Amino acid sequence: MLVLTRRANQSIVIGKDIVITILDVHRDQVRIGISAPREVDVHRQEVFEALQKANREAALATDELLEPPKNS
Repeated sequence: MLVLTRRANQSIVIGKDIVITILDVHRDQVRIGISAPREVDVHRQEVFEALQKANREAALATDELLEPPKNS
């Protein structure tokens, strides 16, 4: 992990087209702004993990629907 120190109104550039700007630092919170192309998804980690879980569950449900019915 790369660790960088930034102050308010300073930025970090990732690649050629993603810019992360520190907007405000107040006590234990940091507000950041992210400028990225529309095709780049940007999510908070907990939202990203929830989306991944929902996608896995949907894929499993789809697999179950595609299985032939079991004869009893």
